[in-house]
Amino acid sequence: MSEEVQLDTYLQIPGGNVSTPSSPATSRNECSITPLTPSPSPRVEIRPRMACPFSVVVAIDFGTTSSGYAFSFTQDSEAIHMMKRWEGGDPGVANQKSPTCLLLTPDLRFHSFGFAARDFYHDLDPEEAQHWLYFDKFKMKIHSTSDLTMETELEAVNGRKVRAIEVFAHALRFFREHALKEVKDQSSSVLEGEEIRWVITVPAVWRQPAKQFMREAAYLAGLVSPECPEQLLIALEPEAASIYCRKLRLHQVIDLSMQPITNGLELDGTRPFDSSFRQAREQLRRSRHSRTFLVESGTGELWSELQTGDRYVVADCGGGTVDLTVHQIEQPQGTLKELYKASGGPYGAVGVDLAFEAMLCQIFGEDFIHSFKAKRPAAWVDLMIAFEARKRTASPGRANALNISLPFSFIDFYKRHRGQSVEAALRRSNMNIVKWSSQGMLRLTQEAMNELFQPTISKIVKHIEELMGKPEVCGVRFLFLVGGFAESPMLQKAVQRALGRTCRIIIPHDVGLTILKGAVLFGLDPTVVRVRRCPVTYGVGVLNRFVEGRHPREKLLIKDGREWCTDIFDRFVSVDQSVALGEVVRRSYTPARVGQRKIIINIYCSSKDDITYISDPGVRKCGTITLDLPEPSAPPGAVGGAGAVVAGPERREIRATMQFGDTEIKVTAVDIMSNRSVRASIDFLSN
Repeated sequence: MSEEVQLDTYLQIPGGNVSTPSSPATSRNECSITPLTPSPSPRVEIRPRMACPFSVVVAIDFGTTSSGYAFSFTQDSEAIHMMKRWEGGDPGVANQKSPTCLLLTPDLRFHSFGFAARDFYHDLDPEEAQHWLYFDKFKMKIHSTSDLTMETELEAVNGRKVRAIEVFAHALRFFREHALKEVKDQSSSVLEGEEIRWVITVPAVWRQPAKQFMREAAYLAGLVSPECPEQLLIALEPEAASIYCRKLRLHQVIDLSMQPITNGLELDGTRPFDSSFRQAREQLRRSRHSRTFLVESGTGELWSELQTGDRYVVADCGGGTVDLTVHQIEQPQGTLKELYKASGGPYGAVGVDLAFEAMLCQIFGEDFIHSFKAKRPAAWVDLMIAFEARKRTASPGRANALNISLPFSFIDFYKRHRGQSVEAALRRSNMNIVKWSSQGMLRLTQEAMNELFQPTISKIVKHIEELMGKPEVCGVRFLFLVGGFAESPMLQKAVQRALGRTCRIIIPHDVGLTILKGAVLFGLDPTVVRVRRCPVTYGVGVLNRFVEGRHPREKLLIKDGREWCTDIFDRFVSVDQSVALGEVVRRSYTPARVGQRKIIINIYCSSKDDITYISDPGVRKCGTITLDLPEPSAPPGAVGGAGAVVAGPERREIRATMQFGDTEIKVTAVDIMSNRSVRASIDFLSN
């Protein structure tokens, strides 16, 4: 009968001599196997990459506030086709993409996504709306959940909970159906499912569990089959933006460094400094009916100024997160090399929304706002839509106040809940920076808008400044601002003031679509980023021979009469280590017992590099590698019987090959005895 045994869990071998129960090594039960080829540092070999036979690449930019898709045919890879504009939209908001909101029926069936979901939910009777499940900005949950699993739940506006994986799968399935219809409409030939390569974007600061979560959601949505994992690529958002920025021509960007400002005006005082950005946006709006963008076949003319070795930063300022990546362009091939591990945090535009909600709580009372959100969820969504439209028009030089319409149900609900008017609440709050208009509007002064934006913008600027202060990053020539939040003149001015004298600050005209276009380019050529930096140190726990005086006594484990040191950290890659695309790390392992059908290896990680033991501070278990072992042919002279240990040269060797240079960690394995592939998987979601 086969056994399932964890490689680095302590095994009590029948008949073996085991150290006494008081030994810390046995009570901790973490490691008991030594690899056949222990190595203090990774042995790296270059793995050749095979070309992929796809006819079309479809990229989905799954954003916190807005999402969209684009595609390109491999036979005409210089043309990127953007998704169709759908019915619906917001007054005062020009957006090529769709809001990331999803509606489920009371019996948990998919109803709609994007504008359709929001408009339908808005039109529901308030009592009926409480039974429908509306999800908005739900991507942030994946970033903020430290113990993400397949069972993690999302809470709808009405308080009901659904498994997060199902909500994400509904959204991806929606994009799949729309994208496939558009691709088929534009294709002269009949496309089979395996001819399409899918790309999904994620923040670079997301950990491996979150990336695996998106992959599992894509499998559930039917984008690709788990048997063909290479059909789906996970693209890192700032990396995708960087790939697209390589293609930019001078007329496709705004150079903030060329626009010195004082108090929001140019030096001659004639124009607000963001007017050229508005002109560019208007030009983009007029050209959007074509929905097809052409990109350079080589690198764009912007790069003619860059010498080999010059470096630049891409700051992806999105709805939920801000992601920073540092790249170097390698001439003449135009490939990219990452110089410093991706960094960032939850400093996206949603922070401004949360500050607005906190301001409302301050004026009207936290209990009222929570009650209003629960009892009038659709009206709350309306209020936030109104704020979003005004938020986008906020600029540093603006003199007049911004008016935000309060839904009638808000005014009425407050009067019934508190017994007084909204205007009286404003007067009582002593918040002089917010006024009341007789037309039923909140008037937010420039000071109020500064107060809402400042905390989030300050975090972004501080993070960029800290990154540029690092020795590995000094000498940056360009800073590219991309992502939806980069459209904000408030953010542009703050970055320009802080960093305009340090480097050139470049904003692509179609700044909200930069990541989407770059994701398509990444799908067409995933080898474009040649070197990446490892975000953390990865390794496994193993046993090595105990050396008196070198190893602490509490790590001593006696087994079969031999002294072992347990908990030793066998490092695969180190934090911020350069890992080239196609580089692999190899380790060989042996099953603990004859007849064993599965080896499970725990993976540990740390943000530090000086690790000796898996029990060191800051080291945590982050995943498992599973090797499924085929039935071996009995080698001559093998020791028989269940529970026996295969000894000497006849020990079975399983060689695992791990790849860290891609956007996801991959593992393959081979049984050396039979030269057969061993089914190998890596799991970061089961902890």
